[in-house]
Amino acid sequence: MVAEGDRTVCGRPALAVVGQAALLSLGHLPDPLGAGCSALTRSALLFLVKPSRFNYARPTSVEEVIGLLAAHGDDAKVLAGGQSLMPLMNARLARPELVVDINAVAGLGDIEVNGALRIGSVVRQRTIERSADAARIAPIIAAGLRYVGHVGIRSRGTVGGSIAHADPAAELPAIALALDARMAVSGPGGQRTVAAEDFFEGLFATAVSADELLTAVEVPRPPAAARSGFVEIARRHGDFALAGVAVSFEYVDGAVRSARIACSGVADRPLLATAAQDFLQQEDANDPRTFAEAGRRAAAQFDPPSDIHAPGSYRKQVIAVLVERALKAAIEGSDGADEARR
Repeated sequence: MVAEGDRTVCGRPALAVVGQAALLSLGHLPDPLGAGCSALTRSALLFLVKPSRFNYARPTSVEEVIGLLAAHGDDAKVLAGGQSLMPLMNARLARPELVVDINAVAGLGDIEVNGALRIGSVVRQRTIERSADAARIAPIIAAGLRYVGHVGIRSRGTVGGSIAHADPAAELPAIALALDARMAVSGPGGQRTVAAEDFFEGLFATAVSADELLTAVEVPRPPAAARSGFVEIARRHGDFALAGVAVSFEYVDGAVRSARIACSGVADRPLLATAAQDFLQQEDANDPRTFAEAGRRAAAQFDPPSDIHAPGSYRKQVIAVLVERALKAAIEGSDGADEARR
């Protein structure tokens, strides 16, 4: 219960709990309230406060965005779709002095194909999910996005916003890692590209500095024999995943080559299951035992965290199963959704 007079929540100071409750809902903290609080109280915590005062800018060029970020540093936050930033601001976990809305910046909403697939950072998730170019070059993107929230969320949420937010349970960071994507980052010194393996640095942390902007995600054109698949497990559809797996590889004459197996929910960032990848290079993919063993080797590599949603030991077991399912789905040409429901 929330006591208005002394501002306590289940016997603890309200302001000390609200921030923890927001991260609790994402599954990134132990329970700050204890077993005595109802689900209704927990949900209400996310709406106890609204954003602190902030200034707002809506630039129309990347150069203008960089200028604002350079001038304000950590006191500025970039707004794309707002699906992560606004809840954090409502809970006052984020208190920017300046919100820089990049939705009017020319070019950031474009999808281009010039060998590689280039996705502007403010392209809506629903747009790329339904893109014929993305379906042809990287069908795993649409396969993974079907697990993201619901259509309303994907209609507002952006590709760049999800990747820059770097939630370790999110789908798009793992998919970017599996596809060996490169991130285009602009800053005062010009533009640079960062490989997905180097981009994600920790919990909600990336290689983008305070005066830089993620402008696009570049996905290389796959070879003709490329296969990919994505599966995850959540408590219910639309929830944050307990664990997920994105795979991409070449399938030639019954053999898996150049495999990339990206796992989410296993650490503070998505990680490649290198032991499983190396194993697959030497094995016959037609042997039904091969993918199961790849799953076991992937699970053995990680020590997943525990939280109120699932213990690390459960996530470890799930990763083994999901790797096997994702590899099978890729070979069969399905998106893995049917397997994930079993």
